[in-house]
Amino acid sequence: MGEVLGIHHMSAICGPAQENLDFYTGVLGLRLVKLTVNFDDPSAYHLYYGDGLGQPGTLLTFFPYPGHPGRPGAGQATVTHLSIPLGSMPYWVDRFRRFDVDFDRPNSRESRETMRFRAPDGLLLEFVAGREYRPPERRPGTEIPDENAVGGINAVTLIERELTPTRAILENVLGFRLVSEKNGRFRFAVGDGGCGKVIEVIVDPDGLSSRQGHGSVHHIAFRVPNGSVQAAIGLVAGDNGLKVSPVMDRDYFRSIYFREPGGVLFEVATDSPGFLVDESFESLGSGLRLPKQLQELRPKIERSLPKLELR
Repeated sequence: MGEVLGIHHMSAICGPAQENLDFYTGVLGLRLVKLTVNFDDPSAYHLYYGDGLGQPGTLLTFFPYPGHPGRPGAGQATVTHLSIPLGSMPYWVDRFRRFDVDFDRPNSRESRETMRFRAPDGLLLEFVAGREYRPPERRPGTEIPDENAVGGINAVTLIERELTPTRAILENVLGFRLVSEKNGRFRFAVGDGGCGKVIEVIVDPDGLSSRQGHGSVHHIAFRVPNGSVQAAIGLVAGDNGLKVSPVMDRDYFRSIYFREPGGVLFEVATDSPGFLVDESFESLGSGLRLPKQLQELRPKIERSLPKLELR
């Protein structure tokens, strides 16, 4: 069985689509690399942000479902850690003050400088400035200087009531290994353990249960190079007692899904074909893209979706 390459993307439920677009492109300087809909519910957008190319490992995706807020807790991915360059934290502190972003004082953890902050809908995010930072593909039109640009996902934190069942899936199905443990925080890595190759698990047996809603993570996707590795992982997941979905065509990657024993929804997604399959580099994210099975419904879908402005 091949192991996963790292984290492919994080998908969350968010508040109003325009508010989400303004924050991730305008404040964080990410690129809207694909404007499409939830293939399973085309009444809602699916917004993809990433580096200039939308490379796996840089992707944050959102389903706008304004309504009740989510609640972080056991059985959920709770914090998405984003990589920034060493020395860039003062720039982001100043920028967050200018844009009234809710953020905490910078801190340090395991030789890395960190700063936790919250998106307008309450989603927990954290900057990590460390030597593992990798420069992103340049984003056209951003005002963020290269020396301060967000590089992609550094790690994702899960909260679980117990470690053992989740650890078994991370290690036996996905190929992660435990590399450190400190103060109840278990750090798992795959490959060289660099940027985008770490899952942290916090064990909280008595904490509140999580609740889905805006500002909460819907699922975490892991990268694989091709469908063969994906199929092998799916078989091993089934052998470990997990209910695995059929392969689903998401146009820009192929996916399978399963829920790990603690309750977090995992996706295993292929790196290809990528976001350039239906748009040029210059036009990424500039127009609504629909899968072929929804093309006949385009007029109805376009009427039902709120208008968005890339500002």
